[in-house]
Amino acid sequence: MQLMTHLKMHFKHNIIVSHFSLSKETFLLLLFSYRNMCNHGSYFLAGNASLCGLTANNFFRKILNIRKAAIISALPMAVIPFISTVAVYDAFLRYPLFSGELDCQVCAVVRGGLIGAVVGGLYPIFMAVPVNGSLAARYSSSPLPGRENLLRFWLSVSQPVFRKMRFGVLIQVLTGVFLATKHHGIYVKVLERMKTSRDPEELQA
Repeated sequence: MQLMTHLKMHFKHNIIVSHFSLSKETFLLLLFSYRNMCNHGSYFLAGNASLCGLTANNFFRKILNIRKAAIISALPMAVIPFISTVAVYDAFLRYPLFSGELDCQVCAVVRGGLIGAVVGGLYPIFMAVPVNGSLAARYSSSPLPGRENLLRFWLSVSQPVFRKMRFGVLIQVLTGVFLATKHHGIYVKVLERMKTSRDPEELQA
């Protein structure tokens, strides 16, 4: 009974059945076969985003000679990119895909790559700039220029960080493409199972 109750809760909350109205048997097969990829696939991309944030944060700390507040700067750089990546991936790829709004494989793969590059790779690097800039100003670890030279200063500081993080951004692009391909494959299998489950009913009719 507890197992069935747990499965019914999954049945109510899983995005796949909200649009397709699968039979319970078909959904249970889908749940056990693809549960981890459907529900937790974006966590891989988000975990890499956290690593990108922590790595970029470490590079900026070294350049700006920041020795204090290591945990204070590392915590948001790990948590915020993770949450943002999961939210954006689910909102712009997973939900539209399994609700039937996005059925083009190329479109899904392109979205996955863009989300991986922008949200999972570049966003954590850009986020590290104000975090470490505020710490450098607070602890006076590195001399900061006036407003007239502020943009030039941060461009010169950020260039080596972006060069070092190119490989991480590439990994995020590939991860986003991989997840989008997998999710689209699951979407196609859902449609195939729906078709096979409906064919006997149509023949009987």
